[in-house]
Amino acid sequence: MVKPASKKRVVEHLISAYKLSERLACKLVGLSRTAYRYKPKQRDDERVTTRLKELAVEYPRYGYLLLHGLLKREGLVKNKKRTYRLYTEQGLQVRTKKRKKLRRPRVVMDAPQRVNKRWSMDFVSDQLASGRRFRVLNVVDDFSREMVGQLVSVSISGQQVSRFLSQLIEERRKPEHIVCDNGTEFTSKAMFFWSKSNDVRLSFIQPGKPTQNAFVESLNGKFRNECLDQNWFRTLDEARYEIEQWQRHYNYERPHSSLNYLPPVEFAKQVA
Repeated sequence: MVKPASKKRVVEHLISAYKLSERLACKLVGLSRTAYRYKPKQRDDERVTTRLKELAVEYPRYGYLLLHGLLKREGLVKNKKRTYRLYTEQGLQVRTKKRKKLRRPRVVMDAPQRVNKRWSMDFVSDQLASGRRFRVLNVVDDFSREMVGQLVSVSISGQQVSRFLSQLIEERRKPEHIVCDNGTEFTSKAMFFWSKSNDVRLSFIQPGKPTQNAFVESLNGKFRNECLDQNWFRTLDEARYEIEQWQRHYNYERPHSSLNYLPPVEFAKQVA
């Protein structure tokens, strides 16, 4: 099958060499005059490429789909194939470490059907530039994937967890239950009485089964990859500031693949 581009060259040859009219040459070749006269539009990739590189520098752990989501929100692109082409041309691919794959039984965890139906919480640890360790308690809404809150401190007790959850409930409606592991902070007396007084059920996963808390585990991975691993924190206040900035970006700007590449807050508003 002859491509239209090849037919177009034949028409041009007939017109120039044999002085045929455009109509007759197109008829002989079997090409419509509209197709012959069509001139492809030249895309201005410079602006998109510039912005793509800026975003890749600002968010070095984002792949092309997340970058495409950001560009799309700015109205610069529509087709992700174009983003991928520019992404590869600029050599912006994120290099990932090859890890051993272990076969583990998977636990299916159904997603709730509305905001504040179920939260999940878990701890992430890191250290300051001085070597001092600190912890971050991440609380996520399993429906909207929104980061409900993050508590940053050197050590976090069950009493601190209960006070922090009370603060979050004052800012938004309380969940029906919260999924967590069997850490001493969550199984403490303070958390037991907090759950009773606030009528919020604590759903503990089976020991050694982190996949049963998959929503917050997934968020923890993104948080470590995109925030903790990208920064050196000199002080705890500096860590709190950078983590707060990341949380705001995650909730209001960062496209989420499971939410049709919408940020969690925007997704929650659309389904409310």
